[in-house]
Amino acid sequence: VALDKSTYSQSDETPIIAVTVALSSLLVIVFIIIILYMLRFKRYKQAGSHSNSFRLTNGRSDDTELQSVPLLARSPSTNRKYPPLVVDKLEEEMNRRMADDNKLFREEFNALPVCPIQASCDAASKEENKEKNRYVNILPYDHSRVHLSSLEGVPDSDFINASFINGYQEKNKFIAAQGPKEETVNDFWRMIWEQNTATIVMVTNLKERKECKCAQYWPDQGCWTYGNVRVSVEDVMVLVDYTIRKFCIQQVGDVGGKKPQRLVTQFHFTSWPDFGVPFTPIGMLKFLKKVKTCNPQYAGPIVVHCSAGVGRTGTFIVIDAMLDMMNTERKVDVFGFVTRIRAQRCQMVQTDMQYVFIFQAMLEHYLYGDTELEVTSLEAHLAKLYAPTTAGCGGMEAEFKKLTSIKIQNDKMRTGNLPANMKKNRVLQIIPYEFNRVIIPVKRGEEDTDYVNASFVDVSRGSPAVFGPAVSLWRLGLCSPPPPTRVFSREKCAQYWPSDGGMVCGDISIELKREEESESYTVRDLLVTNNRENKARAVRQFHFHGWPEVGIPSDGKGMINIIAAVQKQQQQSGNHPITVHCSAGAGRTGTFCALSTVLERVKAEAILDVFQTVKSLRLQRPHMVQTLEQYEFCYKVVQEYIDAFSDYANFK
Repeated sequence: VALDKSTYSQSDETPIIAVTVALSSLLVIVFIIIILYMLRFKRYKQAGSHSNSFRLTNGRSDDTELQSVPLLARSPSTNRKYPPLVVDKLEEEMNRRMADDNKLFREEFNALPVCPIQASCDAASKEENKEKNRYVNILPYDHSRVHLSSLEGVPDSDFINASFINGYQEKNKFIAAQGPKEETVNDFWRMIWEQNTATIVMVTNLKERKECKCAQYWPDQGCWTYGNVRVSVEDVMVLVDYTIRKFCIQQVGDVGGKKPQRLVTQFHFTSWPDFGVPFTPIGMLKFLKKVKTCNPQYAGPIVVHCSAGVGRTGTFIVIDAMLDMMNTERKVDVFGFVTRIRAQRCQMVQTDMQYVFIFQAMLEHYLYGDTELEVTSLEAHLAKLYAPTTAGCGGMEAEFKKLTSIKIQNDKMRTGNLPANMKKNRVLQIIPYEFNRVIIPVKRGEEDTDYVNASFVDVSRGSPAVFGPAVSLWRLGLCSPPPPTRVFSREKCAQYWPSDGGMVCGDISIELKREEESESYTVRDLLVTNNRENKARAVRQFHFHGWPEVGIPSDGKGMINIIAAVQKQQQQSGNHPITVHCSAGAGRTGTFCALSTVLERVKAEAILDVFQTVKSLRLQRPHMVQTLEQYEFCYKVVQEYIDAFSDYANFK
């Protein structure tokens, strides 16, 4: 069959042209999609949308570089609103949100916009600045970053990983910064000088879990020059929850003439645990009060830093702002404020645990207010406590009733309530909580032998409060950490030491080496030997016998003396925990622990807070400072201690 040549060519080429056009169009579309995706990816990277890089599954913050790949921002919930809360409804709302293991709190936290605005991080992403960032995905936004003055001949020397953050009603009240790296310490001090900062707030330790969280950017003593800023240490005060360091800083250079000096105070909060958040917000609230009181009005922004400069740093800044809002408006707006400061620095308030902690601090302040006193105002405060109130009871009784209203968490005493352990409890209402009970080594072949009715109590140095049965007590005395000092009263307690010579309790033998009587207590030096392990240890026991069978001691002199003797012994023996016990390990034990803590703070800071000290003890062990009489005795002893100083200037 003969076909026409031209007809054949046209009909055969038409589908080829169509396929070619279709393939070209498809390639162009694919190319455009790739370009758009790359642009979108770059924009998210610049915007700092690195949402969950530090968040672990259990909700705690781990300031280590977990990943460098930025995650896309979550879409905030649009159908759920979190308006400001009136303080009168704060407790009710918190209880509702904390139900079902903080379910509603987690929902609220996850609804926070990770990056409320589209913002670039161009300066932080420059090649010259990458090494200055501690974490690759915590970068300051360009619009809110702190600019340093440029150093001649050094490109991009105006960059530091730090951001301006607004306070409640004060623009740029804070600078949120990462913990300085070794190579950025000079930049840090340059920022302090240029911003006229007078206060540094440090809410991390230098090392945690053996990881470096922050370079030590100050000298231990004397002076050191960082870049063009000379820093000299003027004073260091180590307190229970924090350390205060005072520095004198001065700019140095080739220009003639004497440079002006400035005082910079660093408040270093040392009681934030390696995991999670502090057990109670009391220490943080006292710390924040000190910072607010000491920061001069003329100064520039307060520099706040942890390791990454977002989690603990953000938590501190939000608590400060919400306290101001509470006092001004009688409202708190945690959700709204976190949203606003996240537009200034990414990931401010990093975990749901930190978010809940902010609310706990607000409730603590609302319910109990500021109960701290300067020693010079104690007499006036006592006069107020002894005055009758409209409720029909005295102020002292009303204050103590606030303590007795704190709920005892019976559901958190599982081990002490086991049938095998019930007989080891002297008083059924006083059983240690699981989270801080003392665990002793298990005896081979015997179940439930790790239990003793004892609690680690975090006061000034973490003293476990213990009751009296002899064998368990001596087993406790030989476990780690060793408690070398013992205090107790003469009531309902088995004699667990020999009157003369020695005695044996199971695998433990105890030998009396020395006994010395004083006016209100006896000191015994004992040699305690673990015969199975062939290990011996010296233990000093302080036996207070100035407490009558009924009531309280007639004066505080004996208690003041024994506390001084115990603290001196503790310091000389390595600051190990003290084991304190009475009969049930709550009433007199709590009174001793409370007084020891309060008097230590009176000496160090000329400040006291009997209420919060006892409250903290009761949160760690039921019924600590058991009666109104014991509570009142705490105040009397402190007053007696202060009266012993004729010159009140000792406390100013």
